[in-house]
Amino acid sequence: MNRALNEDLCARLVGKLLPLVRLPSTAGDTVDLAGRGANRIVIYCYPRTSEPGKPAPTDWDLIPGARGCTPQSCAFRDHHQELRNLGVEVFGLSTQSSAYQSEMATRLHLPFPVLSDRGLDFADALGLPTFTVDGERLIRRLTLIARDRRIETVLYPVPRPEENAEDVLAWLRAHPIGPA
Repeated sequence: MNRALNEDLCARLVGKLLPLVRLPSTAGDTVDLAGRGANRIVIYCYPRTSEPGKPAPTDWDLIPGARGCTPQSCAFRDHHQELRNLGVEVFGLSTQSSAYQSEMATRLHLPFPVLSDRGLDFADALGLPTFTVDGERLIRRLTLIARDRRIETVLYPVPRPEENAEDVLAWLRAHPIGPA
């Protein structure tokens, strides 16, 4: 699928409801993103993080948007308190197993849960853009911002993963939630 089609697909997500899908979490529980009590949630979706001591998938560096998963996670870690101060709950999401994600979350000191969409139930329910490498289907890098279960915006593409958290903060500040 080309970039223009992916951008159109992501634009069509705005206004959709998050699907009722329970996903394993690095916190040791399962999470239904549609049932979160927070006013806003940020879900940064990424293809995969590297596994120490293992080679990257074939031609990984040549796939647009594939590189940068670890810097993206670290940026959300580094800006986590600012996001919390805005009343936002943060989740990472990839198709990697919870066991691997737990190791990665511990190694990177992530203060928020990372969710495993190993079966692509969440991604397929929304029609998120994916790609296949070495026989494995992965989610393209994008960030969803939702409020009361409804997707408010989709940041796609994410050309500089290390700046994604700052881009999210800028969007949130430009779109404050008014008094109830």
